[in-house]
Amino acid sequence: MVLLKNRTVKPKEPKLKPEDYDIKERLDRLGIYLKKYTRDFVFDEFGDAFIERTGFHYLNGVPVPLRKRDLESFRGGNGLEVNLIIENINHIIGIDPKFKYMESYLKFLETFDNEKIVNTLVKEGCDFAETKDYDNAVIHFRAALCIQPDDINAMYNYALVCREMYLAVDDEKYIGRLKAESIEYFELLVEIHPGFDQGYYYLGYAYLNLGLYIKAKLIWEKFLEMTNDPEDKSEIEIRLEQMEQPIRIEEGCNFVLSGKYELGIIILEPFLSTKFKDWWPMSYYLGIAYDRAGDKKGAITSFKRALTLNPSHLESMDELANIYAENKDKDNERKYRIKAELIRSGGYKE
Repeated sequence: MVLLKNRTVKPKEPKLKPEDYDIKERLDRLGIYLKKYTRDFVFDEFGDAFIERTGFHYLNGVPVPLRKRDLESFRGGNGLEVNLIIENINHIIGIDPKFKYMESYLKFLETFDNEKIVNTLVKEGCDFAETKDYDNAVIHFRAALCIQPDDINAMYNYALVCREMYLAVDDEKYIGRLKAESIEYFELLVEIHPGFDQGYYYLGYAYLNLGLYIKAKLIWEKFLEMTNDPEDKSEIEIRLEQMEQPIRIEEGCNFVLSGKYELGIIILEPFLSTKFKDWWPMSYYLGIAYDRAGDKKGAITSFKRALTLNPSHLESMDELANIYAENKDKDNERKYRIKAELIRSGGYKE
C-alpha cells in the first residue's frame, strides 16, 4: 500500500452531482462503524464574551466538541487552544460527515488555512494507516474530504485504506460496505483526476475481484498508456494475459444477456472442457441460452450443473421449475419451487 501525502493536482471539473462526489451528500457506509468514537467527546458552547470578541456569531448556540480531558479547562475560563478545537471538530466531521452542525463547523474552519488543515489531516491519516490504525486513518481522510471533497490525496488514501480494511476481515456485511466505498471512490478518483495513474491501477483490481473482466481490461489498458513504472507495467501486462479466457467468457455471457443466444452458446460451450468448467455462472448463462434457443434438454443439464456447483442459486431453480412446468412435469416443478421457497425463507441448508 503506497499512500499519497502531498500530490498537488488541479481536479477536472466533475460532471457529477454533489451527491455523487461530496462525502457530505453521499450515502455514508462507514458511519455505523465510526460512531462509537463520539464517546470520546462531550459538547459545550462558546461563551457570549468569546463570540463577541471574535465575531463568530454563527457559533452562537453551536455545540463545541471537547475531549473529556479538555472540559475542565474550557469551562474554567482558561480557554482551549484553537488548534485543539480545530482538531476536535475535524474528528467529529470525519466520524459523521452529516453532522447536524457541519455548516457552522466548516464556516469556522474557513477562517483558518483550509489547505493547510487538509494537508495536515492527510499526513496524519497516512501516519495512522502506516501503523494499521485504519479507523483513525479514515476519520482523518473523511474530515479532509468534508473540507475539500475533490482533494486527490484524501480521495486516493481513503479508497486505498477502505480496501485494506475489507481485505483484513471476514465479516461479509462489513466487507460489502467497505468494498463498495473503496470502489466508488476509485471510480470518482479517475473521473475527477483522470491523469493520476494509480487510480486506474487499483480500480482495475477492484473490477477484477468483482469478476468484471472487461471493465478491468479497459481500465488497465488506460493505466498502461499512462504509467512510467516498469514493475507496475509488467505486472498488469501479465494480469491481462491471464484474463484473456475470463474476458472471453464474460463476452459470451454478455451475448446471452443481450439476447444473442446462439453467439453465447458458440463462445461458452468450448469452455466446458477447460479449467473454467466449474465456474457456475457460465453454466447458468448457458442454461439461459439453451432454453431461449429451444434446447430444453441442454438447459436442464446446464441449470443442474450450476446447482451442483452452487446449490443455493435461486435463479437456476426458478428456471428449472419453469421448464418442468412447460413440460407438465409437476413433480419436478414442485421439487424446485419448494427448494427455492425454502432458500428465500431462510429454511434451506446445503
